[in-house]
Amino acid sequence: MPAPAPADSAALVWFRRDLRFDDHAALHHALRNHSRVFCAFVFDRAILDPLPRVDRRVEFILRALGELDGALREHGGALIVRHGFAEDEIPRLAAELGVTALYANRDYEPAAIARDAAVRRRTATADFLDFKDQVVFERDEVLTQGGTPFSVFTPYKNAWLRKLEAAHLASWPVEPLAARFTVPPCECRLPTLAELGFETTDLATLPLPVGMRGAQQLFRDFVERIDDYADRRDFPALKGPSYLSAHLRFGTISVRQLAGYAHAQGGRGAETWLSELIWREFYQMILWHRPQVVDHAFKPEYDVIGWDDAPALFDAWCEGRTGYPLVDAAMRQLNRTGYMHNRLRMVAASFLTKDLGIDWRHGERYFAEKLLDFDLAANNGGWQWAASTGCDAQPYFRIFNPVTQSEKFDPAGKFIRRYVPELEQVPDRFIHAPWRMTAAQQQECGALIGRDYPAPIVDHAAARTRTLERYGRLSQAS
Repeated sequence: MPAPAPADSAALVWFRRDLRFDDHAALHHALRNHSRVFCAFVFDRAILDPLPRVDRRVEFILRALGELDGALREHGGALIVRHGFAEDEIPRLAAELGVTALYANRDYEPAAIARDAAVRRRTATADFLDFKDQVVFERDEVLTQGGTPFSVFTPYKNAWLRKLEAAHLASWPVEPLAARFTVPPCECRLPTLAELGFETTDLATLPLPVGMRGAQQLFRDFVERIDDYADRRDFPALKGPSYLSAHLRFGTISVRQLAGYAHAQGGRGAETWLSELIWREFYQMILWHRPQVVDHAFKPEYDVIGWDDAPALFDAWCEGRTGYPLVDAAMRQLNRTGYMHNRLRMVAASFLTKDLGIDWRHGERYFAEKLLDFDLAANNGGWQWAASTGCDAQPYFRIFNPVTQSEKFDPAGKFIRRYVPELEQVPDRFIHAPWRMTAAQQQECGALIGRDYPAPIVDHAAARTRTLERYGRLSQAS
C-alpha cells in the first residue's frame, strides 16, 4: 500500500540524468510524501545552445522522453517538457503548479551544481530536495582511513567494496505509488527536434536501442555473455562490452540494477565489469572534490607542460588520417557512430598527447562534442589518465605504441578494415603498419601510401623520445 501523504500536497519531480520510470530515488520519495506528483524535463538552453545543430544526444534524449511520457500516461500522469534555461523554467513551473516541494536526483558536475543552487535560491514557494541516484556511493561516502578523498583507484575500489551492503543496491520502487501521478493543467507534448533547433540525425540507423526498453534489451543481451567480458572487452572487433554507457549517462537504466547484478553474479567477467562501474564512481568522486580538473591538470605541476601548437596534426587526428590504422579506425568509428571502444579511447588519447604532443584538453573537447555517452567526469578522468596529468594516471614514460596495440588487440585487422576500407585488401601482416609494404605490394592490394591512405604523420619512435624529454624536463624541474 502507498504510504500516507498530506492531503492535497503537490510536488514536482525534475528529471535530468535519470530518464526512467522505475528505481528512481527522487520519484519514489515524491510519491511517498505527496498526494499529487507532477513530472517535468527541461531542454536546458545553457546546455543545448553551444551544441552543433546535428547532435545524436538530443535525439537520444527526445526518444527516451517519449517512452518516459508514455509510462507516466499509463499511470495517470504526463511529462511536462520545457525548452529554455532551467534556472528560469523550473522555479516558474513550480510556482505555476503551486507545489510545495521540488524533487531531483543529484548531479555532481560544477555547472550542474551551480544551476541547482540558482534554482534553489529562486524557488521561493517550494523546498528543493535532492537525492543520490546516479551512483552507488557519492561525494564523501568512500574516503581513506584519514578521512581524505582517494586519488588512486585500487584502494578506492577496495574501500568501495568493503563498504557495500545490500541496502546500497536496493531499488527505489515507483509502481506501487503510481496512483499519485497527476495530469498537469498545462499542455503536455514533446517538442520536435526542429522546434528545439536541431536536425534529425542517423541515430535510428545505428545498432543502439534507446530508451528504457532499449537499455533493458542491451542488459539482457550482456547478461548472456558477461562471463566472457574480461577476455573479450579489449578487442574492438569482438562483441565484448555491455554497450550500456549511453544509457548509464542518461539514466535510462539504474546503476543499482547493474552493480547489483554484477556483485551477485560473481566470477571473473562480472567482477571485471563491476570494477569498470566503480571506475565511473571514482571519477565522479574526483570531479566533486576537485572541480578544477575540468580545466586544469589534477597534478598542478603538469599545467606547465609545453604542448605543441599543431592544428594540422590535430585535424588529421580528428578526421582519422594519421597513417596509423588503429588510431584512424578509432576516430572514424567515433565520427560515424558517436561511440568509441574503451581500449581505443586510451590508444587515441595516448596518440594525441604522447605522439603528437597536443594538449589533452583539445582531445577531451573533441570527444565531448562527438561521444553519445559523453560524461564529463569519465571523459576528463580518462584523458588525464592517458596524458599522465591526472590522479592514478599512467606514468608518463609508459607510451602506447599504436602498432603494437593494433597487433595485440585487432590481430587480424577486422576492426581496422571495417572503418578504414581503403586498407581492406592489405594482408594481415601489413595491416597494422601498411607503410612497411613495398611499392609493388602496395600496388597489388590497391593501397598506395600517400595516395590511397596517408603515410604516418609522425614517427612513433621519434615522438616517444620527444615526449620523454618533455615530461622528463618537468620531473627534473620539480
